[in-house]
Amino acid sequence: MAMTLCDDTLLCNFPKCRTKLSGFAWVTACSHVFCDQHGSGAFSHSPAICPACSSALSGKLDIVRAELSPSEEYKAMVLAGLRPDIVLDISARALAFWSYQVHQERMYQEYSLSRAEAQLKQMDKVLTQQNQSRGLELSAMRGEIASLKKVMEEYKRKYSEVSERLMERNRQYQKLQGLYDSLRLKNMVVDMGDREMPHQEQHHDFSAGLGRLTTPQRSPQFLSAGHDGDSRFFSCLEHDGAKSFFQFNTPAKDRGRTLIKKY
Repeated sequence: MAMTLCDDTLLCNFPKCRTKLSGFAWVTACSHVFCDQHGSGAFSHSPAICPACSSALSGKLDIVRAELSPSEEYKAMVLAGLRPDIVLDISARALAFWSYQVHQERMYQEYSLSRAEAQLKQMDKVLTQQNQSRGLELSAMRGEIASLKKVMEEYKRKYSEVSERLMERNRQYQKLQGLYDSLRLKNMVVDMGDREMPHQEQHHDFSAGLGRLTTPQRSPQFLSAGHDGDSRFFSCLEHDGAKSFFQFNTPAKDRGRTLIKKY
């Protein structure tokens, strides 16, 4: 906290304390002031050393415990009886102490500000480096995303082609399945018909056999007698047909004989 001449409060000069002083304070000959807590601890042993500047405080009045808000009686009697020059000298030294505290506070604030600015510059530098690194990473990631998009488009195209081929195969499969089912149904119908046909075929074969046994293969043709007076009652156009006819109508024991009657 900055302190100006208009401020009526001093700050403890103990490192890392910096609290506002009230009540009692420890004042040193080296123009430093400390709160009652840190002054009591620092000046309790001998020789006393100033915590702010490490100066040796061996004199009787080098360390004074002063009351910051003295009573009216004290203020009326502390400088009473002193010559004006002494009063002015005491006042000048007191104001010099106050001016030193103000200067010291200003120097401390400037030091703190310079440290803060240095830290800010360092952080800004680190932030710039991180931003550059993040920018490079972002550019790399954008390039990777672009390449992945190309790969994804290629996979989409391949997937579309594979899907079309799969649909075509499914259509072919459905067509083949329909043909297979129709052939299977036809085979089942044929098998059922074959199971019913044997009895009908046996009856048909028996009837056809009887017809062949009772009906000659060729019917004989009768011829009229010639001018020479020799004629036959009948003549067969084909020898094999006649043979079959006579063999069928001749008993088995007389099949070896052939009778031809002439007029």
